[in-house]
Amino acid sequence: MTLPDPPTLPAALPQVRLKIARRSSHPWIFQKMVEKPAARLPGGSVVDILDRDGQWVGRGFYNGHSRIALRVLTTDPTEAIDEQFFRRRLEQVIVLRRAWLRLDEVTNAYRLVHSEGDGLSGLVVDRFGSIVVLEFFAAGMYRFRTEIQKILASHFAESRFYWFAEEHVQKQESFDCRSPEPPAPEVITEHGVRFRVAPGSKHKTGFFLDQRDNRQALAGFCTGRRVLDLCCNTGGFAVYAKALGQAAEVIGVDLDEQALALARQNANLNQVQVRFVQADLFPWLRDILPSGQRFDVVVLDPSKQTRDRETVGVALKRYLDMNRLALQAVAPGGIFLTCSCTGLVSEEMFLDTLRRAAWQAGRTVQVLRIAGAAADHPFLIHVPEGRYLKAVFCRVL
Repeated sequence: MTLPDPPTLPAALPQVRLKIARRSSHPWIFQKMVEKPAARLPGGSVVDILDRDGQWVGRGFYNGHSRIALRVLTTDPTEAIDEQFFRRRLEQVIVLRRAWLRLDEVTNAYRLVHSEGDGLSGLVVDRFGSIVVLEFFAAGMYRFRTEIQKILASHFAESRFYWFAEEHVQKQESFDCRSPEPPAPEVITEHGVRFRVAPGSKHKTGFFLDQRDNRQALAGFCTGRRVLDLCCNTGGFAVYAKALGQAAEVIGVDLDEQALALARQNANLNQVQVRFVQADLFPWLRDILPSGQRFDVVVLDPSKQTRDRETVGVALKRYLDMNRLALQAVAPGGIFLTCSCTGLVSEEMFLDTLRRAAWQAGRTVQVLRIAGAAADHPFLIHVPEGRYLKAVFCRVL
């Protein structure tokens, strides 16, 4: 009998040893848990990871400059981190979106890669029609940008590519991301509603795809109602409320002039009338509440309030103040959708903040449903950080 050939092991790689026994499958290993390598390794190097006893535990990116010193990509000793690795992983994410979630039936814009949730720590990829946007959170992923783009181009023919990394990420990870010229804006469609998306603006990859299902759900409450969208950004909830929900009146409030300019374009694209107001929500609400103005449906979807564990308390205080005021604007028996995309704020913390806000506002809140990001933003059960979005649908009495 002929025995099968043994698996081919990848070429020898630099080794990085842990100070600890590896007792977790979380892909992040922090700097304090890692022995400094004897030889200097460029940020984002592919390395073999050994535990404190010298046992091989995984393979991934090493970055001595980053708080997350190691990002584990595979625990299969026969699996190399090369173009074929990325081809396999990217084909898996595309099958999920297209064959299982069947997103092409409802939209031409969705998240293709959701970092750790798709086994590609440090990479986010969003598709907006013919534009594919790559956002890098790790120096190692940026080093493979050419291979990643080549593979994606084979699945999304004639796509235009744009990539970037936020300044704070480049500083933390110590790499220089040179973005190309931003592509011309693209018009996308989801559930029949159209939006103009402008990658390369300061609004992340161009549009908040994670709220797709929540926008549709919110629209179901809006028929014939008066709707207020606070922190409306480029008008996602506001436009849905009018175009899909057939709301009687919609007001969108945001401080960002550039976002509101895009929001007005989005309302025009759908031939709906939405009144957009440039204002800070705190003074705006304090001005309108004494006059007795109330809304049947109120949405509060602010931007991320902190990236730093040290300032979570400050973020919670701001959520408390925002929600207390917003609850006062809801007509008795009306609907309130309140959201937090701050990953460091857990669902439990957010609900407790909402409870305190309701008490201070003198309102009773019935929670109808707690939702999160759409299914193209999966999270791994052993990586709870991926579950960042909380969307609480309430009835306010």
